[in-house]
Amino acid sequence: MEPEAARRAAAGIYPVDILEDDPERHREAALAYYATLREGMQSSVELFSLPTGEQVKLEASSICFCTVHRDEPQHKILVLVNPQDTKTVVAVYIKESWWPTEDVLRTSDPAREGLMKVRSFGERIVLFILNVVIFGRLERNLEDGDMFFLPHSVKEQAKILWREGSAVGFYTTKRKGSLCGDGTGACYLLPVFDTVFVRRMYRRQGLGMAMLQDFCETFQEDEALGVSWPISPAMYQVCRKFLLAHPEERGRLWEVEPPGAWGQRGSIWLKVQLQQSRPPDSHPGNAKENVSSQGRTSPDDGPRQSEEGKKERTRGEREETKSGQDCGVKEAAAGRLGRVCAARPEGKETKRTAVDAGLVWESQQKHLRPSS
Repeated sequence: MEPEAARRAAAGIYPVDILEDDPERHREAALAYYATLREGMQSSVELFSLPTGEQVKLEASSICFCTVHRDEPQHKILVLVNPQDTKTVVAVYIKESWWPTEDVLRTSDPAREGLMKVRSFGERIVLFILNVVIFGRLERNLEDGDMFFLPHSVKEQAKILWREGSAVGFYTTKRKGSLCGDGTGACYLLPVFDTVFVRRMYRRQGLGMAMLQDFCETFQEDEALGVSWPISPAMYQVCRKFLLAHPEERGRLWEVEPPGAWGQRGSIWLKVQLQQSRPPDSHPGNAKENVSSQGRTSPDDGPRQSEEGKKERTRGEREETKSGQDCGVKEAAAGRLGRVCAARPEGKETKRTAVDAGLVWESQQKHLRPSS
């Protein structure tokens, strides 16, 4: 950690507590710092110490820009990657200092406890680190090489779960009346519990159920609530336990595809009852409580046939949520989605593969000049 960041952390001050709610100012400071590294303008070699004791040289080839919001490409943060594993972020440049990722997820504000709505740019960075860095790289099955993770939308409704000064999870929702996607005029017909994640060391403590309960209480005036289709075995287990403990919610929770018309809903409680009569090995709840989910890009963006009425459904959005630790956004076609992080500060067309979607870039892009 750099001396200034170390001093602030020792004093109990962390980025989310001091970062101004000004993404453009933050971006300009990061671009200026990147330019000094690229031009070799530092008076001496700068080093960053990893928790393992290893030191990483701060140079242009070991840092890259990441887009915080998928629909606001100008909102970027500068990150440092591990030279031994260039897909793993070890620090973030904030307030003219490098901060370890774990410190970015910490707070000194005692008011940040429990589920708190994401409001500031600093909290958006925390959401990004949890979603893309922690879940996307460190705490999921990396054997799924064809999957990667999109940042959330800048307008995404999200809550971060804070516990004893650390961000340990989050969930996001789709509001009733909000657009299902950029390429459609269809709107959600009910509130939807969309993505959810709890860090490994905090799982099996009922936090998934707590977030689902918070969602239900937030929209207690609505007669129907959705959980994004498809529900994984892990998330199904959470829903099952929740509905057994809260019978008043059994008629409200539906597994839904966007936009959530009646032909696109399935009763979760009915599914629980049907599955209870099946053999144990076929039960969808036979999985560890491993609560996490993320949008998956669908290869079929157009209308689809309903299995019941054989009528066309509007898919609504290109991102479908699947709950489960191994879930991510699968690249449906070459060139459809750009990379989350790249050494090039401003977006230009790049090779887009599943490998590129991680925190790694082409060698010829390392020394490109950032545009202002």
